Amino acid sequence: MKTAQIEIRPYRAEDNDILSDIWLRASRLVHGFLPDQYLVAQQALVASIYLPEGDTYVAVQSGRPVGFIGLRGAYVGGLFVDPASQRKGTGRRLLARAFEARAFLTLGVYALNDQARRFYKSIGFEEVGRSGTDDQGMPFEVITLRCEREAARL
Repeated sequence: MKTAQIEIRPYRAEDNDILSDIWLRASRLVHGFLPDQYLVAQQALVASIYLPEGDTYVAVQSGRPVGFIGLRGAYVGGLFVDPASQRKGTGRRLLARAFEARAFLTLGVYALNDQARRFYKSIGFEEVGRSGTDDQGMPFEVITLRCEREAARL
């Protein structure tokens, strides 16, 4: 599907509150297996570290941020789209921006997050590893995915 009037631009400090809110709402939707207090604690890290310190790009529609992608080199630390704006091509547009300067991308996705796993598979990401716990040591399996720019279906 096409995303009309979506601009992808670099992160700005004034984006922080709305993007961390998008992160929390989208995470609650797809990470329902994680305790809410854990998500709220993670939201604080997203706002204080990951958004401002990462290579973050923001999807803007009608002047308002509707999603973002946070990168650390070729690693996608997060790709989150406002639940009301999902399934309209915004995630694909953000990944396309990330691929502009990278020959490949890698990321981790919870095995229980079927929606994200299907999305990344549709782009062309392939499994390259698994871990029995997440980065915080929580007992939830994380799948590592990788996609070469030439193989990406965007």
